Amino acid sequence: MIAKLTGTLDDFGADWAVIDVAGVGYLVHASAKTLSALGVRGDEVAVFTDLQVSENDLRLIGFASAAERDWFRMLTQIQGVGSKVALAILSALSTEELQRACAGGDAATVSRAQGVGPKLAGRIVNELRDKAGALPGRPAGVSLAAISQPGSAGADAVSALQNLGFKPAVAASAVAHAQAELGGEAELNDLVRVALRKVAG
Repeated sequence: MIAKLTGTLDDFGADWAVIDVAGVGYLVHASAKTLSALGVRGDEVAVFTDLQVSENDLRLIGFASAAERDWFRMLTQIQGVGSKVALAILSALSTEELQRACAGGDAATVSRAQGVGPKLAGRIVNELRDKAGALPGRPAGVSLAAISQPGSAGADAVSALQNLGFKPAVAASAVAHAQAELGGEAELNDLVRVALRKVAG
């Protein structure tokens, strides 16, 4: 199975992108949030992927983070939630917002997504309520502002990941998770090591 693609952003549309990997163009369907994180045509990009197989279709779904992919997989296990509905939810809500909504039983927030009515939203939060705490979002108590202060180990770690080709949002999220795991006094090398493990899924 194709788990990750790294290449050049060749083209994109409202819900898809073409990523050129060594001369082969992969059509990847994605949420609006993932597409906005990819950048512009010609940028080097990396996306986590999930291959959806049906009777008459093979569809590659792309994600800016492993956390978004995990949520997509959980959502599509729920009756009535196919890949299009799951991507609509992930377009309307960040993984952190979705995590909070499911943990708090907030069906109204989930129903903001296009194509998700109150009944389906209620089913989603009921089925994922107990699992929400185990799914990755942004760790509690760690804000992006806390890791973006110039000169801090967190900011330097985010910069290091960006230099390795990761998008700012992906790098910041990974470092936030690393800092939550290691503590506020973690050193740069440790943050980068753990953050890289996070983005590798």
